[in-house]
Amino acid sequence: MSYLEDVSASAEWIAVAQSTHHDPHAVLGAHPRTDSVGRTTTAIRARRPFAEAVQAVFDDGSRLDLAHVAHGIWEGSHSGPPVPYRIATTYEGGHEDIVGDPYRHLSAVGELDIHLIAEGRHERLWEVLGSHPRALDGEQGVDFAVWAPNARSMRVVGDFNGWNGEGHSMRSMGGSGVWELFVPGVAVGARYKYEILGADGHWRLKADPMAQEAELPPATASVVTLSAYRWNDDAWLTRRAAGHAVAQPMSVYEVHLGSWRAGLTYRDAADPLIEHVLATGFTHVEFMPLAEHPFGGSWGYQVSGYYAATSRFGTPDDLRYLVDRLHQAGIGVIMDWVPGHFPKDAFALARFDGTALYEHADPRRGEHQDWGTLVFDYGRSEVRNFLVANALFWLSEFHIDGLRVDAVASMLYLDYSRKAGEWEPNIHGGRENLEAIHFLQEVNATAYRTHKGIVMIAEESTAFPGVTAPTDHAGLGFGFKWNMGWMNDSLEYMKRDPLHRSHHEGEMTFSFVYGFGENYMLPISHDEVVHGKGSLVSRMPGDHAQRLANLRAYLGFMWGHPGKKLLFMGQEFGQIGEWSVDRELDWWLLDQPSHAQLQQLVGSLNAVYRAQAPLWERDNDSSSFSRLGAPSWDPSVIAFERRDAHGGRLVVISNFAGVTRTGYRLALPVEGSWQEILNTDAAAFGGGDAGNLGMISAHREDDDAPAIATVTLPALSTLWFRYQPDPHLPTPSRW
Repeated sequence: MSYLEDVSASAEWIAVAQSTHHDPHAVLGAHPRTDSVGRTTTAIRARRPFAEAVQAVFDDGSRLDLAHVAHGIWEGSHSGPPVPYRIATTYEGGHEDIVGDPYRHLSAVGELDIHLIAEGRHERLWEVLGSHPRALDGEQGVDFAVWAPNARSMRVVGDFNGWNGEGHSMRSMGGSGVWELFVPGVAVGARYKYEILGADGHWRLKADPMAQEAELPPATASVVTLSAYRWNDDAWLTRRAAGHAVAQPMSVYEVHLGSWRAGLTYRDAADPLIEHVLATGFTHVEFMPLAEHPFGGSWGYQVSGYYAATSRFGTPDDLRYLVDRLHQAGIGVIMDWVPGHFPKDAFALARFDGTALYEHADPRRGEHQDWGTLVFDYGRSEVRNFLVANALFWLSEFHIDGLRVDAVASMLYLDYSRKAGEWEPNIHGGRENLEAIHFLQEVNATAYRTHKGIVMIAEESTAFPGVTAPTDHAGLGFGFKWNMGWMNDSLEYMKRDPLHRSHHEGEMTFSFVYGFGENYMLPISHDEVVHGKGSLVSRMPGDHAQRLANLRAYLGFMWGHPGKKLLFMGQEFGQIGEWSVDRELDWWLLDQPSHAQLQQLVGSLNAVYRAQAPLWERDNDSSSFSRLGAPSWDPSVIAFERRDAHGGRLVVISNFAGVTRTGYRLALPVEGSWQEILNTDAAAFGGGDAGNLGMISAHREDDDAPAIATVTLPALSTLWFRYQPDPHLPTPSRW
């Protein structure tokens, strides 16, 4: 009596026949056994319902007939240990199909991998889970592996099996929650999903959480991919590793790729984007999320495929090409990353194995009611591992230079956007999400440890302490924090009529009080030009010319202010219409001289900023900054000094009044000559060209008196002056 006949009535055998067994390899495939006299024979078993004949085909061309036992399962035996074979199946009409047998292969997932996954410490998780083309035991195919600890059964379905997974049941890898199956004959480009029998007894069809490519939305299948890209950015990575972002110039151009210029792929975008960024002088491009997402209107902030570059613009290798080209042009690349929440779409992460797996089970912690999304369970080690490894994936596989972490405030507080009674305090009775804090510390510490020279940037809008403090000092470990207070206050100030600004000077200067408590980045992002807010230039008061003058003065102030810079696309040339994801920027505005001149100003701001160490070298050092004032006083005039570590001095003076101040007397830090190196009112930028003939001098009337300079301050302008210790030395040309 055969083994299968002996157990034909058992629940295990029935489960194998119905392809619901948690370990089909225990029954199917090749199984050696030794008889009482030490002879080895191998039983080969295959599940082939509806077949008329089944044979094992060996490498030498010989065949072994398998006999049908019951319920579509066939068995045969040969002498000796297991040898490679394929399965030949003859169906009605005489058609024969010969394919590799998934169940003859040992697992491609190693014991160490399983151990690290179970502990939540696998830093290269994407190399184990997901779909991986490889040769195994002499056969080419794809190894599929997925984490679903509460599933009762798992199948792989795809275009290689007619989307019927009954012949491709996966095996459970024990208590790790990982399921695995090597499928011979599957190739790069195959589309697939997982068919999951949940603990609740229902089957679900899910995209692979670890897929590295996905179908073009609205299609939702995962795609088998394998990178063939060869990088050419070694010089960039070497320079990056040798630097420290806090002490470097950094001005970021934020881009939504789909609406920057319509219809561009990743590869199409390389040349025009590089040309534009070089012309405007930004040091970095920041892409709004490029991970796969089902709804374009989410701007990428509701991610369904955390490891898959969105296929809207091409393949993963096409994105690698774009990043590589930017690096070769000397431009850094930052990407928005969204570990704070994910959508409820049924095909993706939500209730992946029939339970709240990736999301927190308690809706008080597991749902963002305002956004209609789910919140990760940061207290589960495997979920933290999924996210930490995802950050490392983008840094490793796509050479991304930094991640801007979205919605950090929503992660830090249990009561974020919740009313009383809708949240539960932590174990200490507080409102802080201790598990999320631990996760943020872990991802930052790990990213900085494994990738030298990268930056982790927090979009964090509260006064949470230590966002950019090191994790070994109880900080969150970010490199930079968006200064949302500066952004809100300064925009509120700039929208006021210049006549009234003198009563609200604190809105522009309060940031000087707290501006060195964190490593700050000053953001004018996409969030400031949507939802009825209008564009940046449209928020300025006055007629069109006055609006442009206000904007020029504001940008000059922003670039002089302590902190790194970020500007959303279109604002560099004065986009008038509010940004929409559905259309490209109004590039035609550059045909108008005033808008082309504004863009020229941004290019000059970036060029002078990068050349002047006082503006960036000691951004986080309060001793490098001083307010300036008397003897003249006008609350609409804001002046301050920036100093580098080598004696360089630079003064920024902004006149936000609507009238020019002539003969304005200002106390400067030292006597001598000060070169006007930037004036936002210059004719080249569309201004009235009022100024100071390129140079001012500061003198003391006696030894105890301050050094006084008399300056002309054009209406709605910002001027930069660089101290010249020796007036006989060559001075920079005026911008």
